[in-house]
Amino acid sequence: MLDRFGHLIFTRRRLFLGGAAAFLVFAIVWGTGVFGALVSGGFEDEGSESAKAASQAEQAFGRDGADVVVVYRSDTLTVEDPAFKTAVTQTLAALPAKDVTSTTTFWSTGGAAALKSTDGHATYVALQLTGDSIGDRTDVYDTIKDQLAAPGLTSLRGGLIPTNEAFNTTITEDIGKAESLSTPILIVLLIIVFGGLAAASLPLAIGGLAILGAFTALRVLSMFTDISIFAVNIVTMLGLGLAIDYSLFIVSRFREEMAARGGGKEAVEESLRATMRTAGRTVLFSGLTVALALSSLLLFDLTFLKSMGYGGVAAVLVAMVGALTVLPAFLAVLGPKVNALKVPLPRFLRRSSENDREHGAWYRIATSVMRRPVIYVVAIAAFLITMGLPFRNVQWGSTDHRALPVSNEARQAGEALADQFPASQAQPMDVVVRFDRPVTQAATDLASYVQRLSAVPGVTGARITGSAGDQARVSLTYATDSVSPAGRALVQEVRDVPEPAGATSLVGGFAASNADTLSAIGRTLPWAALWIVGGMLVLLFLAFGSLVLPLKAVLMNMLSLSASFGAVVWIFQEGHLSGLLNFTSVGSIESTQPVLMFAIAFGLAMDYEVFLLSRVREEWDRTGDNTRAVAMGLERTGKIITSAALLLIVVIGSFATSGVTFIKMIGVGVGLAVLVDATIVRALLVPATMRLLGRFNWWAPAPLARFYARFGFREGDDAASVEQAPREYATMEG
Repeated sequence: MLDRFGHLIFTRRRLFLGGAAAFLVFAIVWGTGVFGALVSGGFEDEGSESAKAASQAEQAFGRDGADVVVVYRSDTLTVEDPAFKTAVTQTLAALPAKDVTSTTTFWSTGGAAALKSTDGHATYVALQLTGDSIGDRTDVYDTIKDQLAAPGLTSLRGGLIPTNEAFNTTITEDIGKAESLSTPILIVLLIIVFGGLAAASLPLAIGGLAILGAFTALRVLSMFTDISIFAVNIVTMLGLGLAIDYSLFIVSRFREEMAARGGGKEAVEESLRATMRTAGRTVLFSGLTVALALSSLLLFDLTFLKSMGYGGVAAVLVAMVGALTVLPAFLAVLGPKVNALKVPLPRFLRRSSENDREHGAWYRIATSVMRRPVIYVVAIAAFLITMGLPFRNVQWGSTDHRALPVSNEARQAGEALADQFPASQAQPMDVVVRFDRPVTQAATDLASYVQRLSAVPGVTGARITGSAGDQARVSLTYATDSVSPAGRALVQEVRDVPEPAGATSLVGGFAASNADTLSAIGRTLPWAALWIVGGMLVLLFLAFGSLVLPLKAVLMNMLSLSASFGAVVWIFQEGHLSGLLNFTSVGSIESTQPVLMFAIAFGLAMDYEVFLLSRVREEWDRTGDNTRAVAMGLERTGKIITSAALLLIVVIGSFATSGVTFIKMIGVGVGLAVLVDATIVRALLVPATMRLLGRFNWWAPAPLARFYARFGFREGDDAASVEQAPREYATMEG
């Protein structure tokens, strides 16, 4: 099929390139408008009990949370000084009434102690803005934010809306910064890898197409569902990274085929068709495996993870389609000129000739490893397990202002509140109670329920803070850290308190929201893992005809990922390298990040697994010699995989410069996972385990072996090998 498709691309190459150019213009004009259609947040389970409690309380009692919090300070005046009061109250009075629904100040509350700083020189004001959604209130905030400065006082704007806006702005700026840092390095590395400017320009072209195409897909999706602003990071990261990976693999195979045919113009179509049925098939399977891993994120109920799934799948599929259509069309036009504009390179950076294959560095590494496979397997497994040990102590947390750069005003406001207004940090647990009768008729039952709530171990106070119709709100204070295991346990204990007769209750608040988020992740995680592992086993069997290799690949991926997760805990939770990486450790890991990292890193690991095993399978079909097949497969792909990994690490690693901590975490964690996988795992652990397994690598039950021989997606064009496979399997079984 791909052979015929290669012929079609060759004969219609200008049509493919014209279509790509038209799509690119559309994506630039319309697709880039996605930035205005994305939403903030998305870290909570919107169907959880805590979310329902918040919605029900807002409908019954109105919004009680602040949209904007402004901290005012004077080095000379105290909050009680008339001049301080005048500066603040006149500033607030000048705000348009149509934009601000309520203001809460130290003076409007009769001098509430919680609104005065510990040194008496600062206060904060809580504003509620008009608008039914966060997006509407953000627009309102943008119109008044420059009017919040009070004369003679310093001010810091924080709270929900400014913090969300800060995340959006920082992420947008970070993408530009990451691209400006990575692009010059990528250009230099691509020239070194390809040895010429013509070939080196192709991956960047496909990368740009992948990013813009994925942005267009996200804008279409945003018309039907909420898409988080954070999705643009995964689009940029994977769109460019995988486009480079796939381009590198296809261009390298095309040049190899052209060299084998003498490199003349008449060899272009034959080389392109051979490239499509070999490297093209590998890219197809690689793209499907990565997309499958990322599609697991769509199973979660959190908008953040769903958005990352949408963005990741879109980026992978557009990169794959571009590499299988637009890139071959470019190659068909260029032909031998793909090697044009060569750049002189030192000898050690030049590509190996075909005659050097059995004497190349990767061949020698593979044969050396396979002479001592047990030593390598034991040593590498011990090393990776040791790296993963810190993950045993992971503490799950949530995202707040501390994930922003220290220089950001919203973060400074949050820290000022935490340091100078300790009472403001109390985040009560709200219990919304609905009776089957008016609250006035259920006063005794409600009082008894409040008493039972106050008796829960860990609860330091319980009081009724709202009453309307048949509903009441009870606010609980507690001394436990809301994001700790004890805090989550307290939420469950409160929920277990028997409700009054004829009443239902919903428990909300920050601690409950955090507990519900973790519960939602834990509830879906086994199904997501089953989806990934099951899908990988099926795809890899169809690609290689073995039941053993897919299982081995999954186990090795889990081993290498555990090492990456251990490093993330050691760095970001425990705070090592915080100075070097410029972030603030909060003693926990935001709970959605390991899930996201797992999906990305697992997919990328399978990406390299497919690259390597495709050539090993090709050599195995040709020779039937397992040891030689492994050595030749590594020799033919070792430099490509290492180069692709290096380029991908540059792209992903550039996000380690992000000002948002959890984006930085993804850059470091996934970059480290790619490094470990492309070096230690692919170069050492895979050859060692495949040498130990021997011919058993290619085992499958006879019915499945016959199925693969007839329907499997084999790489290579050796017709005899297709008939050889059932006999090999039958020999192993007999």
